[in-house]
Amino acid sequence: MKKHTQAAGPSQRQLRVAEEIRHVLAGVFARHEFRDPELAAAEITVTEVRVTPDLKHAHVYVSRLGRSDVDALLPALKRAAAYLRGQVAHAMRLKFAPDLIFEPDHALDYAMKIDALMHRPEVARDLEHLDEDKRQD
Repeated sequence: MKKHTQAAGPSQRQLRVAEEIRHVLAGVFARHEFRDPELAAAEITVTEVRVTPDLKHAHVYVSRLGRSDVDALLPALKRAAAYLRGQVAHAMRLKFAPDLIFEPDHALDYAMKIDALMHRPEVARDLEHLDEDKRQD
């Protein structure tokens, strides 16, 4: 009797395909090969790609370094998805090119916000008090 266990995470194939898609898209974004002026002028970073187990859908997480307005580019990315899918299909050897679903990656914005909070004077003061309390114990 076989036990059916839930997979702990993505397979090696999913990870490899996702990374290759990320690499292809990063190259396209670096070359600014878009007819859409919104995308041609934008500096877009592909931070992560997650592929479904059947490799038919790829969630592409994008950000704009130093800027938090990546949400404004999502409609333009959606319009360019067919072109970008074609670029991925041309560059990779897959039976089917995955549908690209663009999503904003706000992790860097969140990290910068937390860093700014940690450097506020009142937080630094509280952290110093914690260090003093630990030393006394």
